[in-house]
Amino acid sequence: MRLADLPWPEVAELAAAGAVLAVPLGSTEQHGPHLPLSTDTDLAVALCEHLASVRPDVLVAPPVAYGSSGEHAGFAGTLSIGQHVTELLVLELGRSATRTFRHVLFVSAHGGNAEPVARAVARLRARSRDVTVFQPAWDGDPHAGHQETALQLALHPELVRIDRAVRGNTEPLPALMPRLRTGGVRAVSPSGVLGDPTAATEADGGRLLAELGDALVRHVAAWRPTVPA
Repeated sequence: MRLADLPWPEVAELAAAGAVLAVPLGSTEQHGPHLPLSTDTDLAVALCEHLASVRPDVLVAPPVAYGSSGEHAGFAGTLSIGQHVTELLVLELGRSATRTFRHVLFVSAHGGNAEPVARAVARLRARSRDVTVFQPAWDGDPHAGHQETALQLALHPELVRIDRAVRGNTEPLPALMPRLRTGGVRAVSPSGVLGDPTAATEADGGRLLAELGDALVRHVAAWRPTVPA
């Protein structure tokens, strides 16, 4: 169920019954020459909607499609609000949301958001707000490579230009990190790809999406084990 589709009295009733508000956090940033700028946001939304399909106590908020993407500066279309603003945005969203909902979940599918979102969640918890964050992760290519391409093929194949997919820098991320910190992604990969997306398939993406969905369900069950009748 989507929060934005409901009138406020129905939202109030659901919140009073203990509903969890799930807030998808993504980004608008380059994902190579073959994936849409919405890739991270699309995954966050899909995971929240999967959770809502198996948990009747979950409402899905409209996604936040901007985040801390400064490492992708220099690629057309990347829109970054930086770490400070990302932290403040999540903090204020959490404060606002917990005026209605006792339980708020952030699902953050962009790696660059990890630190500011974690800080915001810690600040909310310090103020006795019942919030948690889930950040999907996998072994493999870190950006616009095999895994993200496969996921997008499973979610929105019509948005994937697989004929434009190119093999990017495949060095291990720890080896790239010094150059990434000083020069961003463009310094290590002119295409914006970290990994090799060329062999990605929809089937690969479906399997990974199921794994990530299961991990999210387990995360929420450990946090909020009781589903209202």
